[in-house]
Amino acid sequence: MSVNAIYESLFQRMSAPRFIIVSREKNVFEVSLANDLAMRYFDLSAEQIVGRRIQDFMDHDNAQHFQQSFEVCMSKKRSVTIQALPGVPHSVRVYGFYISPIQDESGVVTHLDVIGQLDMTDQSILQRERDDAISLLTSIFEVSEIGIIVTDSQGRIIRVNDSFIRTYGWSRDELINADVVGLVTPDERDMARYNHQEFIRTGVRSSGELKIIRKDGSIANALFTTATLELSQKRRFQVTTVMDITLRKQMEESLRLAKDQADSANRAKSTFLANMSHELRTPLNAIIGFSEMMIKETFGPLGHAKYKEYLHDVCSSAGHLLEIINEVLDMSKIEAGRIELDEGEVDMVEQIDAVTRMMASRAFGNNIALKAEIAEGLPRLLADQRLLRQALINLVSNAVKFSTAGGNVIIHAYVLDDGRMQITISDDGIGIPTHRIRQALEPFGQVIDHAESANRQGTGLGLPLAKAMVELHDGDLRLESDLGKGTIVFVTFPAYRVLSKGERVVRPREQLKLAET
Repeated sequence: MSVNAIYESLFQRMSAPRFIIVSREKNVFEVSLANDLAMRYFDLSAEQIVGRRIQDFMDHDNAQHFQQSFEVCMSKKRSVTIQALPGVPHSVRVYGFYISPIQDESGVVTHLDVIGQLDMTDQSILQRERDDAISLLTSIFEVSEIGIIVTDSQGRIIRVNDSFIRTYGWSRDELINADVVGLVTPDERDMARYNHQEFIRTGVRSSGELKIIRKDGSIANALFTTATLELSQKRRFQVTTVMDITLRKQMEESLRLAKDQADSANRAKSTFLANMSHELRTPLNAIIGFSEMMIKETFGPLGHAKYKEYLHDVCSSAGHLLEIINEVLDMSKIEAGRIELDEGEVDMVEQIDAVTRMMASRAFGNNIALKAEIAEGLPRLLADQRLLRQALINLVSNAVKFSTAGGNVIIHAYVLDDGRMQITISDDGIGIPTHRIRQALEPFGQVIDHAESANRQGTGLGLPLAKAMVELHDGDLRLESDLGKGTIVFVTFPAYRVLSKGERVVRPREQLKLAET
């Protein structure tokens, strides 16, 4: 009889369940061979076991139990012992399994030999299980990068790991048998002592923050979690994990200070701009007024036509500067919270018509068609008429400014199904890159390159001002745009500001979508 035949005979006749496991790929284990007692133990045939993964013929809990044990045996290259779990149908009584790695000549584990343990009087199985568990827990305790302290019922430290020692500088001799409360800053000691007693008594888990004194006297911020462990004779111990968060706390404080400073600087900026705008606006009004009088030659002729040309330039430039200052002043007031709504009933049809007439000459000069499509019976709105008109002027002015010759600017106004009023201003101009829409809505957030559109630059406050004025009314302003596809601005006011129902006309959203290129 050959050696292989002898081995196979001994394998099959062995008085304990035995099967061989092979790892086909990482963490996938199959049974390559099983003896008769193994098949009796699992109450399955050879076809149902051999060549199958353990998950194919075991329930989830047992399969997971064996899987984890196989992985440990493969990685550690040493034998492990597991207890048999209930739930496996068997007529052969097994109390545990030995799992041993089989290595080739190069030391690679190729198979696992699994042998059932039948003799309950052999206490080595349980002992090895306990030894493995203790070894595993000890390894976790020592190699953990998080500090761990174990204290008894009196609050004395009985064990501490290396991570805690490295982090806080105390030696192990200084900590063992010391009162754990002594590590906490004096202002937190009474609470720490009370909490420790309560956690030990009730066994409740807890977590929180505390301040720990380092060996050098400095204070560290820490995040702790606690759990109560009860051993024999009802001895209770508290296991506390401690993670140093000093750096995180410092960063939070730095960010808070930076935010406070930024808020303070922003308030100072807004105050400065408001004051500066008032100071500049007064002489500008005088410059504009006197230059207009000279242009009209109120007190007689100027004498030379060139002077009149220059005066037109002075008046135009001063008017443009005043417009910029007014925008800055309005934005400063809004940011400083110094604008209060002067609310009243606003006829939206009149407002839109007025803005359309006001912007018509500018649109005509740029060869742009400007028109308004207003739903019949559009109700009045509870709003600040001046702010509302200024917001509409800004939006329509922007649409005209950034439209190309021969283009269209259309104003729609209607009531939505939920009672809100919506106004849209759409153009088919140069558009805004989608990823820069948010920037365009920020103060001074210009998104058009100077070289590309030098004559279209402004303060960058038109859209942000309109958005702020709409939001003062609890409304919403949003944009849909993309480069070369034009822009649609949606302005929506809440239903409570719509004073009468009117005829509710809802335009199909498809008509307002951006044109496809």
